[in-house]
Amino acid sequence: MLAVLSPGQGAQKPGFLTPWLELPGAEARLRWWSALAGVDLVHLGTEADADEIKDTARTQPLLVAAALLAAEHLPMYDVSVVAGHSVGELGAAALGGVLTSEAAVTLAGVRGREMAAACAVTPTGMSALLGGDADEVVAGIEALGLHPANRNGTGQIVAAGALDGLEKLTAEPPGGARVRALQVAGAFHTPYMAPAEKALAAVAAGITPSDPTKIILSNLDGSAVNHGRELVQRLVRQVTAPVRWDLCMSTLADLGVTAVIELPPAGTLAGLVKRELKATGVPEIVTLNTPADLAAARDLIARHGVAPSHEPTPQFRVVVAGSAGTFEPAAGLAEGDDVSAGQVIGHVVTRQGANEVAAHDAGVLTEWLAHHDDPVAPGQPLARIGGHL
Repeated sequence: MLAVLSPGQGAQKPGFLTPWLELPGAEARLRWWSALAGVDLVHLGTEADADEIKDTARTQPLLVAAALLAAEHLPMYDVSVVAGHSVGELGAAALGGVLTSEAAVTLAGVRGREMAAACAVTPTGMSALLGGDADEVVAGIEALGLHPANRNGTGQIVAAGALDGLEKLTAEPPGGARVRALQVAGAFHTPYMAPAEKALAAVAAGITPSDPTKIILSNLDGSAVNHGRELVQRLVRQVTAPVRWDLCMSTLADLGVTAVIELPPAGTLAGLVKRELKATGVPEIVTLNTPADLAAARDLIARHGVAPSHEPTPQFRVVVAGSAGTFEPAAGLAEGDDVSAGQVIGHVVTRQGANEVAAHDAGVLTEWLAHHDDPVAPGQPLARIGGHL
């Protein structure tokens, strides 16, 4: 079983998208998403310096766009599990079929702007506590009126809140932990972000999500979410709720995940997985940072992909669009019909012509996920094929 992970804020590096813009259509894709997010993603991913991309309002849509841009070059229909850290959950929601790419990038733009605005209301910050007894560390954080905003794994808990409380924490670290101040705008994933949660909820209410086509893990409690509307509610709630990445990794272990791909800018989550899953067996990992890493990522999917979705039997595969356009199902093909491997089930009509959409394996056309003349984006799920794969 293979999982694809989408990183969160702090993973960005100056110029990390530069090699991706050499791929056909990548720059146009980013310019389209820039219009939705309200920031120049091309500039931010190629020319902006570290200070500019540290700005929450810019960083969050940049990270979601980067993950989605890279994932468009992978056979995601063979991926079973997706998860994202903090804002990375929006990318995971799109990869898991709940949101369109456009909706994910738009929400990331709103989330980033509103969280940046909330940070400006009251001076707050965040500090990482490394090592020490976890229970003592959490108790010490809460005793100072601070919040355990991130639990990223064994020996790494992030405290957030008022600056005077963080100063006291640094002076007297609980549980034998070491304290390192983080260069962030404010106390993310705490009640200080309540105005941002409210603003994001107002926009998210206008979205019509789909139910997941993959197993999507939630930062709230590490569980797999089965319903699209519930996942969107969790994404909104996560603005003020702690990130329990430790529980997400525990679920990866419980699911028996044997391989992991971290989307760009990759490295942070891969490192956490390596440390956390030592006892149960470290999965094979590919950190996808440039197009040169795509071959290794595709090979990993070929060897570890195609595992169960939420339903144990029958199992499903999802057929996705290979390009943007409008979808035309094949004439006379209906839900419940048998399809053969390689059978054309429809076309994506573009300005350049119609592109065939074929089933990857034999099975039953269980459900249309897009319908006649629906606009579709690259990687968007079009149909669910059921069968004992």
